[in-house]
Amino acid sequence: MVTDPIADMLTRIRNALAVGHERVVMPSSKLKVGIARILVDEGFIDRYDVKSEGALSELELVLRYGTRRQPAIEGIKRISKPGHRVYRGASELPRVQGGLGVAVVSTSQGLLPDREARRRRLGGEVVCEVW
Repeated sequence: MVTDPIADMLTRIRNALAVGHERVVMPSSKLKVGIARILVDEGFIDRYDVKSEGALSELELVLRYGTRRQPAIEGIKRISKPGHRVYRGASELPRVQGGLGVAVVSTSQGLLPDREARRRRLGGEVVCEVW
């Protein structure tokens, strides 16, 4: 049993990128699908699919690579953990790599990238950073 499914998702992505896999599959949840949607919108992955088989559903991510198989994701890091939650106000949200990366923020209006949360003046839990 996995105690932190989001950290497990990020580790699966990190490991797949390290060995050059084209796809990565993991158990699905609403939060993981929300993170995948933000990664697609920000251009870090190509697409995602949710495949349902009975009561279980799987999330499949198609990873994006550039020239010479350079991954689009250089780094991915869990910020708020089950043992240490990290909450920030709208003015305190981090700027990842000077704006080149994205912080995923769980707000009262759902999961949002840091730029959108700042624009809407919403704070929340900083789930992860991707650059």
